[in-house]
Amino acid sequence: MAAIRIAPSRAQRAVGLLRAINSGSSACPCHSNPQHHHNTPSTLNPFAGHKRSLATPVDHSQQKEYAFEMAASSIRFGPGCTKEVGMDMTNLGAKKVIVVTDETVQKLDAMKQTIEGLETEGIAYEIFSKVRVEPKDYSIKEAIAFAKPYMPDAFLAVGGGSVIDTAKLMNLYTSFPEADFLDFVNAPLGKGMPITSKLKPLIAIPTTAGTGSETTGTAIFDLVDKKAKTGIAHRNLKPTLGICDPYNTRTMPSAVHASSGLDVLCHSLESWTAIPYHERVPRPTNPINRPAYQGANPISDIFSLQALRSTVKYLPRAVADPDDFEAQSEMLLAATLAGVGFGNAGVHLCHGMSYPISSQNPGYRHAGYQVGYPVIPHGVSVAVTAPAVFKFTGASNPERHLAAAEVFGVDISQVKRESAGEVLSEALAEFLVKLGDQPRGLKALGFEKGHIATLVEGTMPQARVLMLAPNLDTGGGEVEREQLTGLFEEAMEY
Repeated sequence: MAAIRIAPSRAQRAVGLLRAINSGSSACPCHSNPQHHHNTPSTLNPFAGHKRSLATPVDHSQQKEYAFEMAASSIRFGPGCTKEVGMDMTNLGAKKVIVVTDETVQKLDAMKQTIEGLETEGIAYEIFSKVRVEPKDYSIKEAIAFAKPYMPDAFLAVGGGSVIDTAKLMNLYTSFPEADFLDFVNAPLGKGMPITSKLKPLIAIPTTAGTGSETTGTAIFDLVDKKAKTGIAHRNLKPTLGICDPYNTRTMPSAVHASSGLDVLCHSLESWTAIPYHERVPRPTNPINRPAYQGANPISDIFSLQALRSTVKYLPRAVADPDDFEAQSEMLLAATLAGVGFGNAGVHLCHGMSYPISSQNPGYRHAGYQVGYPVIPHGVSVAVTAPAVFKFTGASNPERHLAAAEVFGVDISQVKRESAGEVLSEALAEFLVKLGDQPRGLKALGFEKGHIATLVEGTMPQARVLMLAPNLDTGGGEVEREQLTGLFEEAMEY
């Protein structure tokens, strides 16, 4: 009977090949060839006698990112939904709550609805109403000192971005009572330590349509002695829930509508044009260190572009007519959409440059803001440099800059790629002028050429956002300083 031939398995073939190679009888065209470099006599082989050392250690500081994360608060949107907040606190198991607000919002219906909701549910509360518009480090510390002895089991913020950011930091430092104030502050102004555990529940009820703070893990304030705005950014700072009730924005004065909306405009434009997430360095060695601001990514893009479209369409209407409820509602939704977008992609030059603009205010008081001290509203401080910024960044990604210009109504069919930044810059300037009552450059805020050097020095430490700026040399040296000087000079007037 003929013998049955059994084909060798893959494993058997592999083992056979390895034995043949080791025995020197391989039929492999490389390993059996006496002239192949593996078989070169030692006298002809320059590598003979050298042992292969370990591979060069990886320089993690130069590795590019390879992943992005999406994080946002839960959002509830709808007219009248503020009244549900008491039930939300009960559902969270809260017994003692600190309500954070400011002296203006404390008198409004949003606070009335909030307190009624808590009292209906029998939840004990204390009100902190001394939030400063555009917070300073000392106003934040005052709020933290108020919260620590009360030891609440939840926080409730009712107000604009300043209120919500203050509540985030009250929550952080009551959860980490032994921490030094600079421990979590963004480097290099602070230590930039990660927030290693969950905080107490925080519900945010925005009364302005701008910051998107109800969705993000970011809180911004002035470090007075450094003459610079900075902040703390980490996913664990995010509110547990954002209650976005369009009824709560009906009391906004026209000037607040405008400046808040300009923040939405820049949030969306900056996150849309930020460097791609896979170009950011360094790649974190541990995911807990992945920054909240990661660079443009496919999911943030969707939110950012829609927020831009809504802002261009509805902001002029909301500013012109305080009774245009549709425009107000759409702007509140746009602020939230932009918050999800920039809260994960980040912002860049408009915001990085705005921080010293606000903190080094030479005495400007913005019309329509009823506060007893000079103030450049945050939205005004970011928008004032926008025409200069996007003219500068245009070459980095002409397609994205042209897509943004098209949202403003520009016919881009005949526009050359190299003109993308200039075209978007002109569209932005025209939009700001038509909106009305906006300072047309830094000069209108009271800044002069002699202020530029200190503005640049206040911008340089904003590494968290500058690292996402296209076309900017972020080495921290003279090239970056010269680029920022040129941008501030360009922004003096438009």
